[in-house]
Amino acid sequence: MKNRQLLSFPVVKRTLYVVQLLLLLTITFPVSAQMLARISVKAGARQCVNLPVSTAMKDEVLSRQDSLQLFEILQGRRNPVPFQITGGQNLYWILDGKTTPGKVRTYELVKGTPVPALARMQAKDSAGALVLEEGNQHLLQYNYNIVEPPAGVDTVYRRSGFIHPLWAPDGQVITQIHAEGHWHHVGIWNPWTHTSFKGKETDFWNLQKKEGTVRFKGFISRTQGPVLCGFQALQDHVAFTGKQETVAINEEWDVKAFNSNGNTIRMWDIDNTMSCADTAGITLLQYRYGGGFGLRTNAEWKVANSKVLTSEGKTRKDADSTRARWIKITGRTEKGEAGILVMSHPSNYDYPQPVRVWPENSERGEIMMNFSPTKMKSWQLKYGQTYRLCYRVLVFTNDISKEEAEDAWEAYARPPQITVSWSAGL
Repeated sequence: MKNRQLLSFPVVKRTLYVVQLLLLLTITFPVSAQMLARISVKAGARQCVNLPVSTAMKDEVLSRQDSLQLFEILQGRRNPVPFQITGGQNLYWILDGKTTPGKVRTYELVKGTPVPALARMQAKDSAGALVLEEGNQHLLQYNYNIVEPPAGVDTVYRRSGFIHPLWAPDGQVITQIHAEGHWHHVGIWNPWTHTSFKGKETDFWNLQKKEGTVRFKGFISRTQGPVLCGFQALQDHVAFTGKQETVAINEEWDVKAFNSNGNTIRMWDIDNTMSCADTAGITLLQYRYGGGFGLRTNAEWKVANSKVLTSEGKTRKDADSTRARWIKITGRTEKGEAGILVMSHPSNYDYPQPVRVWPENSERGEIMMNFSPTKMKSWQLKYGQTYRLCYRVLVFTNDISKEEAEDAWEAYARPPQITVSWSAGL
């Protein structure tokens, strides 16, 4: 009897272990879930932090999007991951936390009971503007209605189709509009300055010349959800000839702001796709500023309390007319320090693009910065073709190091490699 007890105990123990393992597997890998795809994400040569990634979905999967789940596989367990399908067929999610160089992270897309996810990223209308928000915090405002200049200033400076305010995570405003003496500066904007259209030089930047302007035309889409919020908007570059108006360039802004999970560094992308609206085409003539990505910063950021640094180590003293992959601007006010990092994508025209940065001794010491694609050479746009400029922006409180800026640019320019293995039958 004693020997039987001794012999049976290990058997019982093993049996209990097997039962517990089966229960764990049932909880971790629901029997109701059907795996549709296994997704591997391999990080690049530098560390990435809270990086948004995306991959295209098959039509057969999109038809089931109301019953999809995404899990990261960690130590044999499935951890639910918030995701969002937007842009027609693209699946977006965040590589949360820090991902070391070369690390492979594995995900599974399954069909099963959806895991509820809070739509933390929202796009809300507000008095003629679209405000992108994370939780209850403002990120940026796109002004689609006409914004009037200050009282007493010529109405020629009225404009739509620009971003202001741009908020730092602590609520500080990074941008300004209608600066004295530069009433045409409007936060973040991108009109072309020196162009040749139908045999006539046309300036869409300096509104006081009354040669042209940029106008909001309409929305293609608006997006919100657990991973990102944003919009696609149509804008027109309008040329003036006397009382006659002619649309010279159609452009589409595609803006996406990504969930930072409450961190002090926020990320958003702006992609601008241009096409000629007239069969004559248009030439963007070589000039020291215009187009690309224009930024007028907070009026309180001046020489004594701000810093400029480019990817090539240039500062405000010597950054102007140099080329850069990214440019970082920080400023300090009584509310604290905040900053912005603007990154140019390698696919952009005349990359690495030249920058226009006001020197320290001009314009009351305030800052205007512009990634200027035509600063060094002209750019001919032909009718029937499309042209694209892409930029990524980080907005942060306090400051980030040059190494962190390099990490962010590397992740943007050379994103992680994504491999999708679809299940049989898809």
